[in-house]
Amino acid sequence: MRALQPAERRRLQSRADARRAILDATEALLVEDGFRSFSMRRLAERCGYTPPTIYHHFVDKQHLLDELLEERCSALVKSLKRVRRGDDAVENLRAFGITFARWGLRNPAHYALLSQPRQPELPVPPAAEEARALMEAPLEKIAAEGRLTSQRESAAQVFWAFLHGFVLLRTSRGDIEWMPDVLEVGLAALLQSFIRDGDRAPVREETP
Repeated sequence: MRALQPAERRRLQSRADARRAILDATEALLVEDGFRSFSMRRLAERCGYTPPTIYHHFVDKQHLLDELLEERCSALVKSLKRVRRGDDAVENLRAFGITFARWGLRNPAHYALLSQPRQPELPVPPAAEEARALMEAPLEKIAAEGRLTSQRESAAQVFWAFLHGFVLLRTSRGDIEWMPDVLEVGLAALLQSFIRDGDRAPVREETP
């Protein structure tokens, strides 16, 4: 492999620094003012790069936001992979749901960005798709075991609707005194509503 010349290294480092500065400024604006107030004009004022420079690095606003979202969803994937999983698919699904919701509460601006409608031709950021696949794997197992009381897709939509509603309501209604166990209680009741108990082996009586 050809070694990079000093001028090439400086050029690549300058490019990397510019991209990092633009992404950091984007994140700061989203955290401070939310997704709806974000604009490329305000970003240019914040990061010090002109709009043409920003578009040179990120093509358009959607690509810029998707790259930032990819970074944050990569952190979510790492959190999901750290979840201790066992043989009980229901418990795994519950643990994934709690981890996801807590990530959303810690990152409300990024969660709002993740929740925005996407144009059909735009792919979902890879890390977001990986997170979805990880979280739905236990549901696939439960469905394969014949334990769902509804269609698999209906159960998935109910699961995601609860998590989405919980995160958005918690982050938008700071005036409510939320009970600390709302997530756990709600998720437990939800899973119980569409998952049957697994077959249990009969309890054997011990002989004296």
